[in-house]
Amino acid sequence: MPRTDRIPAWVRRTGIEVAGWTLIVLGAAALVLPGPGLLMLVAGLAILSLRYHWANRWLHPVKVQAYRAAEQGVQSWARIIIALASASTLIAAGITWGLWRTVPDWWPLEDQWWLPGGWTTGTALILSGCIAIALVGYSYVRFRPSK
Repeated sequence: MPRTDRIPAWVRRTGIEVAGWTLIVLGAAALVLPGPGLLMLVAGLAILSLRYHWANRWLHPVKVQAYRAAEQGVQSWARIIIALASASTLIAAGITWGLWRTVPDWWPLEDQWWLPGGWTTGTALILSGCIAIALVGYSYVRFRPSK
């Protein structure tokens, strides 16, 4: 009996729907927020393409755009350094977010608005920075011409 036959069809369908749409929503948010937006969109479309023909049609153009962005990101050393510095800044912000819970004197708003989220937000920032560094490394190896 194949592995997929052991899982009820409704569980497979629900899992594909939840995972695919979650990645699509997070990917769309990560296009404007820190995070690997195009990567999550590609992953979400790849999962949804198991059930939907429209997702399979959209997968190729989004994948091409993601690869193009990855290739352009490592075209020059300046872009690589900026990307790595930005990722490092995300990691530093995440650590700060988790550790620095005292409100500084210069903060103009109420104390409750200083770094809301604690380690949950900090961990998300750290994870985004680590993913960004990994993607820069992958893009460098895959797309950077060796001279």
